[in-house]
Amino acid sequence: MIARADFAPWQARACERTVAALDAGRLGHGLLFCGPALLGKHAVAEYLARRLLCSGRADGGEPCGECRGCLLLAAGSHPDFRNVSFIPTRDGSKLRTEIVIDQIRELSAQLALTPQYGGAQIAILDPADAINTAAGNALLKTLEEPVPGRYLWLVSAQPARLPATIRSRCQRVEFRLPPYDEALAWLRTQGHDEADASDALEAARGHPGLAHQWLEGNGLDLRREVAEDLQRLERGQASPLETAQRWTGDEDAALRLRHAADLAVFEASRLTDPVRTRSLATWFDKANRTRDLLCTTVRADLAVVELLLAWRAANRLGAGAAGGSRRG
Repeated sequence: MIARADFAPWQARACERTVAALDAGRLGHGLLFCGPALLGKHAVAEYLARRLLCSGRADGGEPCGECRGCLLLAAGSHPDFRNVSFIPTRDGSKLRTEIVIDQIRELSAQLALTPQYGGAQIAILDPADAINTAAGNALLKTLEEPVPGRYLWLVSAQPARLPATIRSRCQRVEFRLPPYDEALAWLRTQGHDEADASDALEAARGHPGLAHQWLEGNGLDLRREVAEDLQRLERGQASPLETAQRWTGDEDAALRLRHAADLAVFEASRLTDPVRTRSLATWFDKANRTRDLLCTTVRADLAVVELLLAWRAANRLGAGAAGGSRRG
């Protein structure tokens, strides 16, 4: 588990605000940690759990790391702490894509019990926006019937997907993208070269967590590959079917579509032709819808073929409009 001293600046700010509310007795039983993905929301929630469940807190309320509660939390076996996320399907072949009602019922029953160590009971639901309708209704009942010393914390990168009735019963802990200079400085502390970090941060539109993930893996290489593929499709030098099969042939399909959508936005920002700009905006929406389809039973390669055919058509439309404008 990450220590508070290791928090990124934006994590530290969110943590300080929440700790102040906790120490002042203003912390509600329901919290919603919300903001873009990869900004460390879950890490801050777990730190607060350690702070509440530690029986030997040091000066300033910091968890000691040595008491039984801290050791059980570190081992992932504290009876008064629960992490609720996706569980395997019935056949055990993969994880579910939603949080289901049985999980929330079990959680509610657990929170109704007396804490085994006499302090508090804490549950973190992540990603909270993945609850289905039945689970959401059960969760709402739990939020509406708070019990002293019981905390239910929701973590979400897409809080708008949660029912308004759930959002309204939670205090919000907001995470926002930091200033560019702060994000770049943090990336350098993670060991990244400044030039590479700057390129990644620009590609990630100022998101340090995303830039870090790409720098640690092959995210930037994939982005360059996607840009080249789109250019080849535009020039008629590549087949939409072959490209779609390659894009969906591994676990990076969703990231490729994210890059494709971002590149369309970047291209549109440099244009003055309104027809071309509108066509790219429409294609951006289609790319994001196609990415969502990857989580369904729709054949991914066929959905991406349709998307890439639309890319080629949009570029031909834009080129035709530009040619007509020049002729006029």
